[in-house]
Amino acid sequence: MRIGLAIPQYGFSRPSGSITFAETAVWGQRAEELGFDSVWLSDHFFYSFARYGAGHEPIEAMEPLTTMAGLAAITHRVRLGVIVLCAPFRHPALVAKAASTIDQISGGRVEVGLGAGWLDQEFEAFGYRFGSVGERFAALEDAVGITSGLFAGEDPLSHDGSVWSLHDGRLTPPPVQEPIPLWVGGKGGPRLLRAAARSASGWNTVWRVAPDAHRAAIEDVRAACDDVGRDPRTFARSIGLYGIVGRTEEGARATFERARGSFPGDAMRDETWESWRADTLSGSIEQVRERADRFTALGVSELVVSPWTLPFTVMEPEQVDLFAEALLER
Repeated sequence: MRIGLAIPQYGFSRPSGSITFAETAVWGQRAEELGFDSVWLSDHFFYSFARYGAGHEPIEAMEPLTTMAGLAAITHRVRLGVIVLCAPFRHPALVAKAASTIDQISGGRVEVGLGAGWLDQEFEAFGYRFGSVGERFAALEDAVGITSGLFAGEDPLSHDGSVWSLHDGRLTPPPVQEPIPLWVGGKGGPRLLRAAARSASGWNTVWRVAPDAHRAAIEDVRAACDDVGRDPRTFARSIGLYGIVGRTEEGARATFERARGSFPGDAMRDETWESWRADTLSGSIEQVRERADRFTALGVSELVVSPWTLPFTVMEPEQVDLFAEALLER
């Protein structure tokens, strides 16, 4: 199983409360030095904790495709991905073209994720129609169909969709990888999993998932594959997890209390160490290894670690070192 790291990308991602490409680059390079298999970004014009009662002020964010291009030029081995690009924000041909170019820059290390989007504030602020869940899923289905077709070298490609269309599209010059791995991201559900099974490399879900819950989801994956006539053994599953690790469980619990206290708003007011441990990658080094092994046994192909109570955050660098020790040095 591969191990990835969700690297700093937002204003809340570092103790300074601000973010620059230089800081993101430091953690992309550090992840490579430590032996992580991949580094991951996400996609927001800005972030917001308004739903947690922390105010409506937009929080700064790095744009993921241009950031990934920068990382491609300064790393050598680690794979580079986005979980996930918001399908309604960009024509999928533009996504495919950008990813193909970054794949050339990186020598064939790009992975792309697509999702439907959820933060209504940024849609409204930047002039995109938020619409219904069904409308955003329609954009996602079109994006998966077009992007996967271009990645697969279907030349020329035409797609008549309800949101995105393409007529005799070509991806030239081609990417290094044939095809670039494509993930569909979301909580699951028949419509999303069918779209993934029809055209994508696999399905990604984040950030709190217990092994037993994922075991139940495997049956949903098999059903989706059956619906579209795909062998489920060819369909990959990736999981992103929050995590807090310590050399002992007591040390991890103490770090968790610091992290819980720093979370904006009141979302973690009633969270306990026990409830946090239940569906995150948290505990002593041995406990973290045991949890990772359970996901391996379930056939998960990659775990992406976000080492705090916030996504894409490195608040205490020792956490990254300890996760490398727990998951990579054995």
